[in-house]
Amino acid sequence: MIYFDNSATTFPKPNTVLTKACYATRYLGGNPGRSGHKMSVRVADEVYKVREKLAQFFNAKPENVVFTLNCTHAINFAMKGVMQSGGHIIISSLEHNAVSRPTVALANSRNNVSYSVAQVADTNERTIANFKSLIRRDTRCVCMMAASNVTGEILPFNEIASICKKRGICFILDAAQGAGLMEIKLGEGINFICCAGHKGLYGLSGTGVLITDGKYPLSTIIEGGTGATSLELKQTDFLPEQLESGTINVPGIISLGAGVDFVRRTGIDNIRRKEDRLCDVFKSQVERLDNFTVIREDNKEYAPLVSFSYKSANSFEVTEYLSNRGFALRGGFHCSALAHRTLRTTEDGLTRFSPSIFNSEMEVRKLVTELKKVNNIGI
Repeated sequence: MIYFDNSATTFPKPNTVLTKACYATRYLGGNPGRSGHKMSVRVADEVYKVREKLAQFFNAKPENVVFTLNCTHAINFAMKGVMQSGGHIIISSLEHNAVSRPTVALANSRNNVSYSVAQVADTNERTIANFKSLIRRDTRCVCMMAASNVTGEILPFNEIASICKKRGICFILDAAQGAGLMEIKLGEGINFICCAGHKGLYGLSGTGVLITDGKYPLSTIIEGGTGATSLELKQTDFLPEQLESGTINVPGIISLGAGVDFVRRTGIDNIRRKEDRLCDVFKSQVERLDNFTVIREDNKEYAPLVSFSYKSANSFEVTEYLSNRGFALRGGFHCSALAHRTLRTTEDGLTRFSPSIFNSEMEVRKLVTELKKVNNIGI
């Protein structure tokens, strides 16, 4: 199977990530922060080293790096914590359900929360203007993605974060499709970064990170054992323990540290350049096929993924056909109701091609050859 579904989760993982995960499983058996014996202390030290790596990577303080199950978990912590006293949220029209569903849930709660959806326009200037036009006196939070998981379009998040800073509005960034592929840092208006450890940072599944600048205190979604303040019935009120109830995923976290090392050693620019080149090869070939439509616009910047449609079959049929011939792509609606409504693709969905640095141009050309067969004879 040739794997082109890296926007869902990266595969294969770097050998260093697998080695570290095995090492953690075999030798780091203690429960960090729960005991005073040497093994527990050693594990806690190794986990803290990963916090330090992530803090440096995102321009944060180690104590403000919280390990979560995934990016969705991190987004829920941030949004529901910031909006605990009510107010108005703005999200974009391309948001993943990880943002749109918590937004709707908050609006349906009794916390006096309302929301608006800013349309992503044909230019960044118009998109920024759309966000600005929705800001109200009670706007408390803007939450948006760095790049669309459906089209790959990179949104003007830095510019909108700067506007939020001037207006005193909290800005939460969903970096699921951006971390490891573009420079993303706290500051200049970005108050929270939520990312998936298992995508562009190459960690194992079951890893996510919430990074905060500490300006906005958060409430908890779950409460329980933290290793700190064990004699109190009230939840620990300081980070990161406040949001890390229960035993953390030590092998996953250690693998994530190795993934960050891989990204830094390889270079974000080098990773992005390789993956962009593979997307360019794919796009240039597929857009020549009469029965296929590539979902990209020439005047926009994109993360390395390409979505397309086939006029004679829906995306589920296309991906099943390709899977049977040895190619892993994602079809359907990508957990992004708003995006597909915006794109008007709610009937057939889209098929998404997303390579990684471990793919080759030869593999891309093999896929294109298969699509040319489809173009000529159908599925």
